[in-house]
Amino acid sequence: MTRLRPRRPAWQRALFWIVFLLLLLLVAAAGYLYSLTQSPGGPAYTLEVQPGDTLAAKASELQQKGVIKNADVLRLIMRQRGTAGKLKEGLYDIPAAQSAFQVADDLAGNPRIPTVTVTIPEGLRLKDIPPIFVAANLSNAADLKAAMNDVSLSPAAKAGGAGNLEGFLFPATYPFRLKASGKEIVAALVERMNQEFTSDRVAQAKALGLSIYDWVTLASMVQAEAANSAEMPVVAGVFLNRLRDGIALGSDPTVAYGLGKDLPDLDRSAGDFTKDTPYSTYTRMGLPKGPINNPGQAALLSILNAKRTTANGKAALYFLHGTDGQIHVNNDYAAHQRDILRYR
Repeated sequence: MTRLRPRRPAWQRALFWIVFLLLLLLVAAAGYLYSLTQSPGGPAYTLEVQPGDTLAAKASELQQKGVIKNADVLRLIMRQRGTAGKLKEGLYDIPAAQSAFQVADDLAGNPRIPTVTVTIPEGLRLKDIPPIFVAANLSNAADLKAAMNDVSLSPAAKAGGAGNLEGFLFPATYPFRLKASGKEIVAALVERMNQEFTSDRVAQAKALGLSIYDWVTLASMVQAEAANSAEMPVVAGVFLNRLRDGIALGSDPTVAYGLGKDLPDLDRSAGDFTKDTPYSTYTRMGLPKGPINNPGQAALLSILNAKRTTANGKAALYFLHGTDGQIHVNNDYAAHQRDILRYR
């Protein structure tokens, strides 16, 4: 005869079911919370963080864009990890289909700083540079002009007695962050120019009787006169020989700069070439007061590697850009005049 087990008291049965239901709820809650950490399968997304943005706002944005399932879960993960307050200004590139844990890792890293690439062509005058940055939505003309007048940014310009940074803003392609100030922009261009002033090159310039300021000034003239980089050493050789022999440099671009004109606007009949300015190399001997544009590396190096003789081995003192596309170099004025009649 089978003996029946006594039934458990009602309170025990009730407690069992309560515990069982609580466990089920906990398992369900844990499963639900875990599901919220999983990727919703959204696309890759670039999150931009600006000054003043909060983690709550950015987490909500990620939820709205389908990058994460739940903003609160992401915030909880980052708080637990101690990274909730480490969101930085910049761009966070978040790959597609990532879990909330992976997104939290992304946001704990260093963001990409948005930049704008700007190209400064060789030979531009100081006045022509601000519009390039303004067109790229970087800084503003007033701040840039103020920085370009700050000669303390360039020891070489200051040592030469310059009134501005003409000649010392290196022409190249630069990446700038979107909110770069005028001073930051100009300082970057100056710093790049300073890289050209190596000790060996400065010593070579000194051997030619040129300070850094003189070297840049002469390079700016070559930049303005030469039709291409191949001509630069030839033009540099003529100018160096003229300086050595005490002959006026006679460079049209220096006249234009001194009069505040562009080269095509020079008017000989109006007496432009006889008007005296600190930059005219027709009315004054030697180098102009300072650089007349911002020369590139080829122009700078042409001074140190100048070609100073003609085809027959004589000192090069005259050059002419011919209609035949060639540069014609002579030692004497009579031969130069014959070339003018022949090639101009």
